[in-house]
Amino acid sequence: MKKHLLVILLIIQTIIYIIVGNYKQYIHIDEAYSYGLSNYDKVEIQNNEDFYNNWHTKEYYEDYLSVEKDEIKNYAPVYENQKNDVHPPLYYLILRTAMQFTIGHFSKWTGITINIIIYIFITIFMYLILKKILKEEKNAETKATILAFISSITLASISNVIYIRMYSLLTLEILITIFLHIKLLETEKTNFKLLIMIGITILSGILTHYYYLFYLVGIYFIFMIKYMKEKKYRELTYYTISIIIAGIVSLIIFPYSIQHMFFGYRGKGVISNLENISEMAVSIFTHIYNLNYYGFNGLMPVILIIILILFTYEKFYKKKQLKINKEKKEILRIIYIPSIFFFIMSAIGSPWRVLRYIVPICGLFFILAIYFLYKLLQKIYNEKWSNIIISIILCATLISPFILHLEPELLYQDRKEIVEELKGELNLPTIYFYQPQGGSFLDDILLFSIIDESYIAKDIEYTEENIRNIFKDKDISKGIIIFSTEEQNNTNIEMIKKYLNFTNCQHLKKLTSYNVYHIY
Repeated sequence: MKKHLLVILLIIQTIIYIIVGNYKQYIHIDEAYSYGLSNYDKVEIQNNEDFYNNWHTKEYYEDYLSVEKDEIKNYAPVYENQKNDVHPPLYYLILRTAMQFTIGHFSKWTGITINIIIYIFITIFMYLILKKILKEEKNAETKATILAFISSITLASISNVIYIRMYSLLTLEILITIFLHIKLLETEKTNFKLLIMIGITILSGILTHYYYLFYLVGIYFIFMIKYMKEKKYRELTYYTISIIIAGIVSLIIFPYSIQHMFFGYRGKGVISNLENISEMAVSIFTHIYNLNYYGFNGLMPVILIIILILFTYEKFYKKKQLKINKEKKEILRIIYIPSIFFFIMSAIGSPWRVLRYIVPICGLFFILAIYFLYKLLQKIYNEKWSNIIISIILCATLISPFILHLEPELLYQDRKEIVEELKGELNLPTIYFYQPQGGSFLDDILLFSIIDESYIAKDIEYTEENIRNIFKDKDISKGIIIFSTEEQNNTNIEMIKKYLNFTNCQHLKKLTSYNVYHIY
C-alpha cells in the first residue's frame, strides 16, 4: 500500500507538470540556447553571414531550435558549442537525443518531458532520503512519501520542470549524491561498489553544471573531518581517490572545464563578486527572497517564526533540548551544511539574481524546515496534534500560490496573446531594428520561428529609400510588424509610417527588451 501511494502521487505529480507545461507560452533566452547549442553549428544564429539585412522565412530561425533530417547523426555541435560557451555538455547531449523525436520543428515538450522524467527520480530519491531521516517515526514511509511529493510540487520544483535547462538534472545528481553518502555513513568497511557509484554520480554532476562542485566541496569536507576524527585514514584515502578519478575523467572528456571555471567570464565574475561585499549581500538577500517565494510558496517567514516560537518555548519553559541521535545528526549534516554552502556560493557566483541558481537545493531547505518544525512539535505536543499541525502547514503550502497569486517562474502566461496574434491574423512582414545594447535576439527567436517573413535591420539609415527598398515586393496591404527598443520608438515609427503611407500604430506587447508594434 505504501509503495502504491508513491506511485499514485508520482502520477498526480506528472499530471500537474503536464497541465502547467501546457500553460507555458514562451521561452527564455537561455532555453533558446539550450536548443540551439544542442544542434546548431554555431553558438549564436546571429553569427551567420546572411543574418542581418536579409529577409528570412520562419524555417531559418526554427533551424536553430530544431534538428533537421540531415543532422540526425551529427552530434558534433553538442561538444563544439559547449566548448565555446560556458557549460559542460551532458545535459545538451540528453536534450539533443530527445530533439530527434521532433525532427524539423521546435517543441517545448521536448525539454519539459525530459524534466518530467527526471522529476520522477527526484521525488523517488527525496523519498529515500526522507525515509532515512524519518526512520524512527511512526508511519515513516507514508510521511516520507507525502513530504517528498509536496517538495516536488512547490513553485520552485514546478519552475524547474518547465524551465528547459540543466537544473532539473543537477537537482537529481545532488539528491543521488546525498543518498549515496548516507549509504556511505552506514558502511563500516570500504565498499568499492558504493565508491564507484559515488564517482559516477560526481562525474555526471561535473559534466552537467559547475555549481555541482559547490555541493561536492561541502560534503567532501564533512566526510574528510569525520574520517580523520575516527582515524579511518584508509577509508578517507579511497573516498578521496574516487573523487579525484571522477574529476580526472571529467577533464579527459571535457578539458575545457578549466578554461570555463578559471579563465572564462563566469569564473572571473565570481572573483569580481567576492570583492564587492555590498553586491554580495544584495545577491544573498535576493536569493533568500526567491527561496521563500518559490521554495516555500511564500510561507518561509511563517514557518520560521513558528519554529522560533516553539524553540524558545521548549528551551526556556520546558527546560529541555531538542534531541536528535548521532546517526540522524550525521545525515542532516550532509544535507544542510553543503546546502548552505551551495546557496551562498551560488548567490555570489550567479550572474543574475534569479531562482534557477538555487533551485537544486530549494527542496532540501523545505524538507529540513518541515522536519525541524515536526521535531519541535513532538517535544511539546503528542503525536496526533503534531501530525495535525504539520498537515495544516503542508496544506497551506499547497494552496498559498492560489491565495497569494503566486506563479512559477518563466510561465510567460502574459505572452500567450502576442504568440497567437503573430501566428494568426498578424503574421505580417516583420522588421526587427537591431540595437546592440537592446538585448539579445534570442530573447524573441520563438516569435520569429512562427512569422512567415522577417528582416533583421542593422546599421541601416532610416531613409525613405532604404525603408521602401526593404519592403519592396512584400505584401504590406494589412500593415507590418515592428520590433524596436524604447529609444528607437518615437522617431523611427513615425518615419516608417510616413514612408510607407500608414496612418495607424498599435502597440502589441512589451517584451524583455523590445516593443512590438502593428503599423497599418
